[in-house]
Amino acid sequence: MKNVICIVLASIVFASCSSTTMIRSTDPQAKIYVDGEMKGTGVATHTDTKIMGSSTSVRIEKSGCEPAYYSFARNEEFDAGACAGGVFVLIPFLWIQKYKAERTYEYNCVSTKK
Repeated sequence: MKNVICIVLASIVFASCSSTTMIRSTDPQAKIYVDGEMKGTGVATHTDTKIMGSSTSVRIEKSGCEPAYYSFARNEEFDAGACAGGVFVLIPFLWIQKYKAERTYEYNCVSTKK
């Protein structure tokens, strides 16, 4: 029984560390880069284990157009799982905030040609 409790608590602690958000561009052909890594075209999913308050950079670009830059932080929604885990082990309180489930960024192509 003690092992089961430990496994459940460990699961809560480690599952609470990650947060996921869906990133959409208003231009379905635009490429989405998160922290410099290409994640998708038009729509991308991003998951990380950054601590509360950490920021994430987003760059949206399309060939022949100027890129658009955005950022979001891990302070958008309360995470009850991390709070519950933090009651037993203080470390999960670093992940007590998570990302909102979805975000949409406006992207209008501004030509790089003069």
